[in-house]
Amino acid sequence: MNLEAYSDTSLCKCQECSFVFARNIPSRKELEDFYNSDNYNRTNYLSPITIARYEELLDDFEKYRKTNKILDVGAGCGFLLEIALARGWEVYGTEFTDDAVEYCKEKGIQMRKGSLDEVNFDPEMFDVVTSIEVIEHINNPNVLVSEMKRVIRPGGKVYMTTPNFNAVLRYRLKSQYDVIDFPLHLCYYTPKSLRKLYTNHGFEVEKLRTTGISLTRLRTSKGKSNQDYVSETSDDEMIRYRIERNWFLKIGKRLTNGFLNLFKIGDSLKASFIKK
Repeated sequence: MNLEAYSDTSLCKCQECSFVFARNIPSRKELEDFYNSDNYNRTNYLSPITIARYEELLDDFEKYRKTNKILDVGAGCGFLLEIALARGWEVYGTEFTDDAVEYCKEKGIQMRKGSLDEVNFDPEMFDVVTSIEVIEHINNPNVLVSEMKRVIRPGGKVYMTTPNFNAVLRYRLKSQYDVIDFPLHLCYYTPKSLRKLYTNHGFEVEKLRTTGISLTRLRTSKGKSNQDYVSETSDDEMIRYRIERNWFLKIGKRLTNGFLNLFKIGDSLKASFIKK
């Protein structure tokens, strides 16, 4: 089914599973040119609050630690793997451009260039595979998830995040919502479609929730700000900083996220899956 409100990005929706995708598929060269251009701004700011969240994630990953190997698909600047390395993990990453690969290698991360199905990791090699704000960039998620299953050992874990197409901001902003951005984002997920994608490949759902409303995203989508989505001075980072320092605001955040998760309308989908 074509989504007429998003006709300029050629979005279509599967009526059975709610999977939303761009009908137009860019070529490999078009994608490489895009990710190497000034149009793509790779996040290079690591917030102290994000470091704390990554430490919490890695605390959770400890119970899965058998091979001692962790893989981050689309590692970006390698922030998560850099922290994992300091905790004694053997760390691996993939990225799409030479610059990103070399940058991560300088941090001691074992990097391979290309999509996960191209880089030929050994079967059942990893305890944990992470994919943070990556799957929306990939036009064939079945290939990605199938390869995740191949490289994770039985009982290993996938942790991933992606924008929620059912976010309250998307309902409000419609075609203004700047998460919808071709060719940056090629696929869009709801809790239903993400669950179906992973369970169809033999994973069990451990957790699946939606959280957050981004003031930064609201203002940039409406053309009221040109701030970087992730930066030290973004509206969202300022709010996060105040919440971290105030127990009352922390309670308010938990209640808000509980409401957003109950109705599945938070901006971000955060999920973990276990390989059977």
